[in-house]
Amino acid sequence: MSYGGLPVSGAIFMSASSSFSESVPEIQRRGLMLVLSSPSGAGKTTISRDMLARDDNLAMSVSATTREIRPSEVEGVDYQFVDKIEFNLMVNRGELLEHAKVFDNYYGTPKEPVEAALKEGRDVLFDVDWQGAQDLRQCAGEDLVSVFILPPSTMELERRLRARAQDSPEVVAARMAKSADEMSHWDAYDYIIINHHISESIESVQAILSAERLKRERQTGLTEFVKGLREWR
Repeated sequence: MSYGGLPVSGAIFMSASSSFSESVPEIQRRGLMLVLSSPSGAGKTTISRDMLARDDNLAMSVSATTREIRPSEVEGVDYQFVDKIEFNLMVNRGELLEHAKVFDNYYGTPKEPVEAALKEGRDVLFDVDWQGAQDLRQCAGEDLVSVFILPPSTMELERRLRARAQDSPEVVAARMAKSADEMSHWDAYDYIIINHHISESIESVQAILSAERLKRERQTGLTEFVKGLREWR
């Protein structure tokens, strides 16, 4: 059994011959904000989906956006789709942790659901660009863990964009032009992963998440837990 990546086996409290049967308490932990950024086509969406599928304690932050909904998307699951008037109202009311304009559309992260998740010890995954990551860093501080995904080469990045057949040639060209600027901010992130093979990159992100969950300052219940260990007879 584990909690937030921390083993809490009954062996902590008893030997194999002990009859002590007190249940092992869960160690309270503050959640973290895991940011994945990359130029379009570098693999962060695939990595994000796999991470969410394998980890019940990780949830995707649902951004608000003014862009049109795509056929495969679901309102409230992929994005919160709003018009520009409502988006501006959300900004003015201070309801967004960060917001930015990307390719003529606006995106932003609603504050309330993220804060609620962190207090409950749940982790939140963010798919934002460099500017969004910087804005989140300013308001989140130590709650934030940032990872930048780099492609193995520019040619491979363009190949991936064209292979997914999601955008017009004009949009692909615009994304490639923007990628150089996005990649120039790699040094603003905590961790860098070069996505040669998607399976290895997923394992690397999982390792980062597991290690960050074990940081002493995130485990808010450790003081009481250790106190209980010392007092038990």
